Amino acid sequence: MKVKLICHTPDPERTVAMSARLCYSAAGAEQLAEKLSPAQVAKLVDKIVAMGHLSTFEHASFTFAVEGVSRVLTHQLVRHRIASYSQQSQRYVKEHDFEYIVPPTVAANPQAAARFAALMGDIRAAYDELTALGVHQEDARYVLANATETKIVVTMNARSLLHFFELRCCSRAQWEIRRLAEAMLAEVRKAAPHLFSKAGPTCVTRGVCEEGDLSCGRLAALQNKQ
Repeated sequence: MKVKLICHTPDPERTVAMSARLCYSAAGAEQLAEKLSPAQVAKLVDKIVAMGHLSTFEHASFTFAVEGVSRVLTHQLVRHRIASYSQQSQRYVKEHDFEYIVPPTVAANPQAAARFAALMGDIRAAYDELTALGVHQEDARYVLANATETKIVVTMNARSLLHFFELRCCSRAQWEIRRLAEAMLAEVRKAAPHLFSKAGPTCVTRGVCEEGDLSCGRLAALQNKQ
């Protein structure tokens, strides 16, 4: 898996701080942005995070280039609707030698790994045979596996990212999208450490677990350390 933050709102924390200050000031946005010192920006963003008034976070957006992930992952990812996606198309991109993602539980079992690899080989052969018979790749793709590697560009605003991290950094999240979320979180923390200082699963961010009887037990462990 390769995850890279390729662009974001210039000076995202200043943008958020300026937006928050504008709500209570007669001055214009540009004037406020110029007046705020780095220390004031950090203090104001930290205050907004603590208060949970996150509407101003929506003014900062982040765009990621993601490669080496499966269609299983992207089917889950696009359920996060306040976001923008551009995914590599199997309709136009030929998949004769497609790469595929192997789940850790499969890779750790030699017999399962061999069966998995053999099936991927059969699918490649079927795809090749169909296209050789004149079937367009947009129809031949119906035989492709969920494991097929794909690439996607993802853009989310900071508020949507916080929600995404709460759900997908959770230990109960599916392993591949959890790895993606953790990698994305590491990337945005480099660009905007104050915006994402409290980002993560709800047991970490809010001291609650919404998994009920399926809880991994992390919250209890965190509470015992206090």
